[in-house]
Amino acid sequence: MADTPARAPEGATGVLVLADGSAIWGRGFGAEGEAVGEVCFNTAMTGYQEVMTDPSYAGQIVNFTFPHIGNVGANPEDVEATNPFALGCVVREDVTDPSNFRATGRFDAWLKANGRIGLAGVDTRALTRAIRIHGAPNGVIAHNAKGEFDVVGLAAKARAWPGLEGMDLAREVSTLQTYKWDDGLWTMGEGYATHAANPDGPHVVAIDYGLKRNILRNLVAAGAHVTVVPATATFEEVMAHQPDGVFLSNGPGDPAATGAYAVPVIRHLLDVGKPIFGICLGHQLLGLAIGGKTSKMHQGHRGANHPVKRTDDGRVEITSMNHGFAVEADSLPANAEATHVSLFDGSLAGLRLKDRPAFSVQYHPEASPGPQDSHYLFEQFVSQLRPGT
Repeated sequence: MADTPARAPEGATGVLVLADGSAIWGRGFGAEGEAVGEVCFNTAMTGYQEVMTDPSYAGQIVNFTFPHIGNVGANPEDVEATNPFALGCVVREDVTDPSNFRATGRFDAWLKANGRIGLAGVDTRALTRAIRIHGAPNGVIAHNAKGEFDVVGLAAKARAWPGLEGMDLAREVSTLQTYKWDDGLWTMGEGYATHAANPDGPHVVAIDYGLKRNILRNLVAAGAHVTVVPATATFEEVMAHQPDGVFLSNGPGDPAATGAYAVPVIRHLLDVGKPIFGICLGHQLLGLAIGGKTSKMHQGHRGANHPVKRTDDGRVEITSMNHGFAVEADSLPANAEATHVSLFDGSLAGLRLKDRPAFSVQYHPEASPGPQDSHYLFEQFVSQLRPGT
C-alpha cells in the first residue's frame, strides 16, 4: 500500500492500519474501538450477515469487494452462529436504510450491538488488489467518533500480532457443551423448520471446530438426527454417542495447530471404520490424519462464486468458499484420491479414501451465502449410513 499521512484527514472517523504502516482512512460505523487480525477479502454479492457470523472468520477483518454492503439490513435469521466472529468489515459505500421485507434493523446498528467495527468509504478494489499481490496482511481496524488515532501505535500492534499460521482458534469458537440439533432448512414465509430431525434416521455426531448452523440443517434435511460435540472431544466421547457417521466441521485458524488434538481422534475413527464427512477445516484435518500436508495460501479463497470441477465426471459446481489454508494435493497417500479441483488455481477442493468410507471437500456445500450446487453431498453422506453400523 502507498504511504499515507499519520494524521486523520478531515471527516475520518475510522482507519485500517496495516503492519507496514499504511493507513487506510474512512468513516467508522458499528462499534467504536479497535481490533487486530488478518485482513482478507470476500467476493460474495450477498450474505454479509452469514459471513460476519461464520466462525471460520475468527481472527480476520473482512474486506467486501461488493460495494453495497448493508443495503438489505439485518435480521435474526441470517446468522450462522450466536455472535459475529469476524473482527470487523471494510466496505465501499456507507450503510443505507434497509430495503428488504425481511429486515428487522440496520446492518450498522447490528454491528454496534454485537461489538464489531465497520469502516466505510474505502477503495475496496485497491485493497483487494494489494492483498492479491502481497498476500493477506495483519492489520488493525479502528473506529473513533472524534477521529483520534495513534497510527504509529496501531501499526505496531499489527506487526506484533503473530498471524494465523500456527494459531489454534477452534478451541475458542467451539461449543463447550454437547447438544442435540433438530432444526431443518429455511422456507419463505415459514422460516426454519423446527423439530425436523428423523429420530429413526442415521445418527451423525458433528465435531464442532467452528461449524455453521446451516451445515446442521442440511444434515437434518438429508434425514439424519445430529449430536454436536466440542472440538476437543476424545475418541471415547465421540463413540459414547454411538454414531452411525461422524461429521468434521469447518472452523478458523491453522489446521496443523488444531490437528495436535483433532488428528489422533480422526485417525482412531478411521481405524474403526466410521464413515466420515469433512468440510473446510474438517477437510484439512482429514487430510492431515491420512498423512497429508497443509499450507498457508497466499490470499485464500473467500466468496460465493468459486468454480470447482469434479474429477469423476468433469461437471463444474459453483461453490461458496472461505479458507486460507489448503491440503497439498501431492502430499496425499496412495489410498486417497482427489475428487474436486478448484478451477481458479488448481488447488485441491475435495478428496476421498479408497479403502475407508471417508470423504471431504474444501468448500461449503451448505452455502449460506452461496449457490446450492453441492447440497447433494449431504444426501450422499447420510444415505450411506445405517443405524447401528
